[in-house]
Amino acid sequence: MKIEVLAVWAERMESQTLTLADGATVADALVACEFVRDFPLAGMAVFGKRVTETTVLHEGDRLELLRALLADPKQSRRKRAEAAQAAKIAKNKARG
Repeated sequence: MKIEVLAVWAERMESQTLTLADGATVADALVACEFVRDFPLAGMAVFGKRVTETTVLHEGDRLELLRALLADPKQSRRKRAEAAQAAKIAKNKARG
């Protein structure tokens, strides 16, 4: 069976098509993939659904290698909102 392994770094993306035996698992794909050693692996997914190393793969699956988030999305949103509020206050002070 053929599957695709996809990894995305901040500055580049890599994809590799693997031919594996029927019944192959995520662990088998990780061993066969060339660029996994360089990837800071935090998890894996198949078409966006989290999987483990024991998950059996199927023909045409796309195994996505997930890296850790660089920032907490909630914290980033909070900082943007605070900056927007500060800019709004400064603009109102300048007007009046």
